[in-house]
Amino acid sequence: MSDTIKIGIIGSGGIAGAHVNAYKKMSDVEIVAVTDVIEGKAEEFIKQHDLQGAKAFTGHEALLEEELDGVSICTPNVAHHQTTIDALRAGKHVLVEKPMSVTLEQAIEMVEVERETGLILTIGFQPRYDPNMKELNRIVQSGELGHVYYVETGGGRRRGMPGGTFIRKDLAGAGALADIGCYSLDFALNALGYPKPVTVSAYGSNHFGTNPKYHPQADQFEVEDFGVALIRFETGQVLNFKISWAMHMDSLGAGLFLGTDAGLKVQPAGQGPWSGVWDGGIGSMTIYHDLLGHHTESAVPVINHGLDIFYEKVRDFAVAVKEGKEAPIPTKEIIRNQAIIDGILRSADQQREVDIVLPKDM
Repeated sequence: MSDTIKIGIIGSGGIAGAHVNAYKKMSDVEIVAVTDVIEGKAEEFIKQHDLQGAKAFTGHEALLEEELDGVSICTPNVAHHQTTIDALRAGKHVLVEKPMSVTLEQAIEMVEVERETGLILTIGFQPRYDPNMKELNRIVQSGELGHVYYVETGGGRRRGMPGGTFIRKDLAGAGALADIGCYSLDFALNALGYPKPVTVSAYGSNHFGTNPKYHPQADQFEVEDFGVALIRFETGQVLNFKISWAMHMDSLGAGLFLGTDAGLKVQPAGQGPWSGVWDGGIGSMTIYHDLLGHHTESAVPVINHGLDIFYEKVRDFAVAVKEGKEAPIPTKEIIRNQAIIDGILRSADQQREVDIVLPKDM
């Protein structure tokens, strides 16, 4: 491979701009092509971001015929599956935005094609690059808490409902679950080492999104704006999950890790209507334990940093492509995240507990 890697951008919506801004900071990356299904949109995007020399396409198939090392897939959720498969089979490494797919079956096929081609497929979970998230993982995995038997994750925006493609079931597949719920799941599951889920019992609703008092596109709102679930794992551990785009409450509480030797409480960073979910950083961490018979609380210092975690995510992908490394955020983990989202949607729809069935090697 040459010193400069060639990247294509599939989908030219808002998140594509964040990918381009990250790539443009890298001297060893060249964006050579952009595509969008809407006629003329890729051309406008290229001009807007001053991507001199980049070619514009309508439809990803033509872009994949170009000489590219990798692609960023920034399409609506419903297109993640087929676009990823087409890119891998065309010999391109792939960074696909979260969520991984719409259904578990789609995610399984994506992993199968990834293995078949031997190429990189990584999923866009930038909160992992926050130094405080890394410290959280270190604490949980150190054994300091003992056996972690119960975890609580999720959170809520008092108001934070998007519109457009995010609220259409045919394009997004799911609402708050796919948008911010996948981050909340990763927050907990990554710390636990991604145990295999076996059952889920869930509830979902969209009382706010379908009410014109709260959403200007209420007549087009087709997905959930609130969800809760209890997830059981092969390890015997349980996860209490909750997520909300809108609610009459300031918070759904902190993240909790209950262990046999100690407990950990994690508050999300930020204030205001958009805070309280794990697409942001960490506000505080406290360990609760006994010391010489006394109930004791130990504050974990929060790391103040100016790290651009989105850039770190995109850079990690570029380095993996250039140096032949493994996927930075591997599908062997995120497929279990997708399996839980799939299970929550099925359970909420059927109003009962459902099994989560994954292939033995996933």
